[in-house]
Amino acid sequence: MNNVLALAALLLFSLPIAAQSPDRPEFQVSRASQAPKIDGNLSDEVWDDDPLTLGEWKSYNPLYGTVMTQRTDVRVAYDDRNIYFAFHSVDPEPDKIRTTISRRDSVFNDDWLGLSLDSNATGQSAYHLFVNPSGIQMDALNTSSSGERFEADLIWESAGKITDAGYDIEIRLPLQSIRFHSGKDVHMGILFWRRISRAGMSFAWPDLPPGQWVFNRHAHLVFPELRQPRLLEVLPSVTQSINQIRSTSNSWQKAEGRSDVGLSAKYGITSSITLDATINPDFSQVESDAFQVQVNQRFPTFFSEKRPFFMEGMGFFNLAGAGGDGNMISAVHTRRILNPDWGSKVTGTAGKFTFGLLSASDASPLDMGNRGAEAAGKDKLFNVGRVTYSLGQSNYVGTIVADTEHAGRYNRVAGGDISIRFTRRQNFSLTFLESQTAVESAPVKTATASQFSYFFSDRKYAFGTQVEHYGRDFQMDTGFYNRTGMTSGWGYGEVNFYPKNANKSVLKRVNVFTWNKLGRDQVQDGNERFNMAAVRLNFTRQGFLRIDYGWGREPWAGRQFKNDRLRTQGNVQLYRWLSLNGNFSNGWSTFYDPVDPFQGKSRNAGFGFGLQPNQHMNQNVGYSRVRFNRADTGQHVYTVHIINLRSTYQFNKNFLVRAIGQFDSSRKRILTDFLASYEFVPGTVFHAGYGSLIEKREGSEEYLTTNRGLFFKASYLHRF
Repeated sequence: MNNVLALAALLLFSLPIAAQSPDRPEFQVSRASQAPKIDGNLSDEVWDDDPLTLGEWKSYNPLYGTVMTQRTDVRVAYDDRNIYFAFHSVDPEPDKIRTTISRRDSVFNDDWLGLSLDSNATGQSAYHLFVNPSGIQMDALNTSSSGERFEADLIWESAGKITDAGYDIEIRLPLQSIRFHSGKDVHMGILFWRRISRAGMSFAWPDLPPGQWVFNRHAHLVFPELRQPRLLEVLPSVTQSINQIRSTSNSWQKAEGRSDVGLSAKYGITSSITLDATINPDFSQVESDAFQVQVNQRFPTFFSEKRPFFMEGMGFFNLAGAGGDGNMISAVHTRRILNPDWGSKVTGTAGKFTFGLLSASDASPLDMGNRGAEAAGKDKLFNVGRVTYSLGQSNYVGTIVADTEHAGRYNRVAGGDISIRFTRRQNFSLTFLESQTAVESAPVKTATASQFSYFFSDRKYAFGTQVEHYGRDFQMDTGFYNRTGMTSGWGYGEVNFYPKNANKSVLKRVNVFTWNKLGRDQVQDGNERFNMAAVRLNFTRQGFLRIDYGWGREPWAGRQFKNDRLRTQGNVQLYRWLSLNGNFSNGWSTFYDPVDPFQGKSRNAGFGFGLQPNQHMNQNVGYSRVRFNRADTGQHVYTVHIINLRSTYQFNKNFLVRAIGQFDSSRKRILTDFLASYEFVPGTVFHAGYGSLIEKREGSEEYLTTNRGLFFKASYLHRF
């Protein structure tokens, strides 16, 4: 490990890091004499001052450089407890503005306005806030290692109103909701977005050239004096559930009730360091995982985290190069902690350092190593530490340490990562990990994992490469990765073409690209390769169409199998009230039996639509089918049908009712889930729900409800 880190340090100090931008615009923020009322009406006295003097807003998605012709005025103010933002968005056709009253984080197809706020001005993390014309919020934490993560919800207030001239937005952002360094002459990075739905285009100020992101472009807000009020939150929660299991086809077991009381707390140690703790946390799921095809899958299925304590700030714990087309999806996937009975988390910044420490105890852990009774009933302890040092903008060097202890078994992983944008169009990253795993007196298994990546991007061209290696004995209990015992590398290249008059053209961009991979799988004892050529088209109304053809070979159980296939996928917001999506693929595939695998042919198809007949109603339908036949005989092996239905009626931004129906033919099961939910602010919620599992048991021809239950949950967030 020392040799690798030494090489990393040599690379770090020999590469020409992209120069900082000393000429970034700065705006002095005025103190509000009176707080505005957050109602979408910009008649408050505080908004009488002139708007910020911004330059041209330019498009960044799906193409870069088109100047936005619709004026957007932005105003900013603050007081001792909040920062306030006001947007006046001119639209000459206000009747064509798309807006819905929907649940949080689900209105990206609407028109919206947003901002990126780097409250610590470190170029490592930023709060992203978005609001549609109805005042519905979306928010994310953006980090240099993980990008935008929408899991956690901040506490802030917003309102919107459509007018004859367009629409207006107001935002109140409490200082207690963000981390910053208190004092005089406080600087924060700022960038603004606007989405025009019917054009299918997103704009930004300052502009976002290809290959760059918010940390490379932030302007600055300057506050003469800003001090964070003391942060202390408590979140008590109560859950009552009643469940009943069918014992025979004609009878049920006695219903069993269960009550849980939990308490979480958040304390601001300083204005930039926060402690979170929870005891007997309420981690009941109010959002079901969508059914996915899980038959004959070579790699494990990834499901996102949905539990609030773990979601907040977890993007910081990820590593450079994770996600995307890499082998490791996440270095810290907290769904590995199945049933925590307590947890704690410290996160913050000190100068150029950003750090985090996560600890939790799992009362129902996975039995790693299949040790049976030896591990049964014993808690598993998780500890993860992460530190990064800012090199300016999105550049950083970091380290991570992860340790799990369970019934005489331990898994310890340590390593580091570097991410550098050494010119404005080029990015480089390097990650190295070493794991040690042992069970009591057994020999320690040691192995390493590493990745290197390089990317170049501008408006016309983009290319990149990633090389990674995972030792056969590498283990990381906290991580989610596909496999070990492999070495592979891939390369990507694309060329973009744009119509001459992109503003008026239905077609916005034509993207031609290729992706090629070579590798060696030690476990399956063979070489692998895959080549792909593709074209991607972007249209107005958020239209998207991709067609690709791939050909290659993959090893399995010491044999080689073809995986050539043709695939297409697309989506479009056909009308304000109707969106469509679909996909189809056909080609060679492998039946992943560890003893008797065989070559097959697979045909996959799927379609879905979103129906919004009014601002309150949202209906989503998704269907997918996978059919697999033997290649040599044509014998049918399996067909899987997956259906996901979701209906939501949002009475206002606080209260909704929702019904979910899901069907999986391979498991012969149907899931129903009904929920009424009232959320005053994130944390202060009331849920009431009913769910049932309907299955076709072995030897039976009919579907029967095998499990049903009611649950009630209430929690109250109090800030002192």
